[in-house]
Amino acid sequence: MSLQNFQYDVIMREYNRRQARVQHDLEERRRTAFAKIPRLSQIDQEVASLSAQKARSLLSGTSGSVEDLKKEVADLAKERRSLLAAGGFPSDYLEPHYICPHCQDTGYIGSKKCSCFKKAEIELLYTQSNLAEILEKENFEHFSFDWYSDTIKNEATGLTARETARRAYEAARSFVQDFDSRCQNLFLYGSTGVGKTFLSHCIAYELLQTAHCVLYFSAFDLFDKMAQNTFHKRSEHDPGEDFIYDCDLLIIDDLGTELTNSFVSSQLFLCINERIARRRSTIISTNLKLEDFSATYSERTFSRIASNFQMIKLIGKDIRIQKIFLGGK
Repeated sequence: MSLQNFQYDVIMREYNRRQARVQHDLEERRRTAFAKIPRLSQIDQEVASLSAQKARSLLSGTSGSVEDLKKEVADLAKERRSLLAAGGFPSDYLEPHYICPHCQDTGYIGSKKCSCFKKAEIELLYTQSNLAEILEKENFEHFSFDWYSDTIKNEATGLTARETARRAYEAARSFVQDFDSRCQNLFLYGSTGVGKTFLSHCIAYELLQTAHCVLYFSAFDLFDKMAQNTFHKRSEHDPGEDFIYDCDLLIIDDLGTELTNSFVSSQLFLCINERIARRRSTIISTNLKLEDFSATYSERTFSRIASNFQMIKLIGKDIRIQKIFLGGK
């Protein structure tokens, strides 16, 4: 999946607005130039007439007259350029001034998307991901293992915090590399401030750069959105749950910090189950211990996660606190 229908419509409406602005600006320039140099209006009419004659000649197969008509059009074009220059106008004053001259503000070159359309896709996806600003700082380029201890160990694996972080980092890299070839899900857990959210942001950044649809929610915001969709009437342009269920990657951050009740528990199971059925990737991060997670959200939900998600635990000291003691560095 790249764009959903409503996202595609958002971009195409912008292209329609561009084309309308280009046409409006051209008409304004034509009125200005024609008022100052009336002969320019006559030339436009003559060129239109000659173009119609050329089309009729092509249909009738009289190639000789077509060449004559081409010469007349070329002479008129030369006269127009001379008049524009004499009147102090640039040579392209009476031509459309497109924002993108490659596709002429249509978004397509032939049947292929123009580079400007692809740029618009990425910008829209960034905006709708809720991550536009944070990803400038939180990406693989800025990931550092220096915050992870070489002495703190995970008793279950025998790995240090730094070794554990390296494994998580490699898993995140693989997640991005294999994203288009297989459906994957990650469950990142561990104490506060050990880099779970940062790692999910790294993945989001890479996928947004390749125009994948990534949606980020804190757990509180996700369930608030679901409650609004369930209990309130939404506008016709609001995609509702479908956007949540069908985006390429959904990130649910800080699961366990929201007010948990039967609605939240049922909606979490529904969301996870629906995305698994649609083969859409999900990343969940939580500070909860695994034994507490099952008690909070039900064994059924935990079982669904355990059998469909790669479980990654991060350990260590709170990186945010470390940064505070180092003056934000």
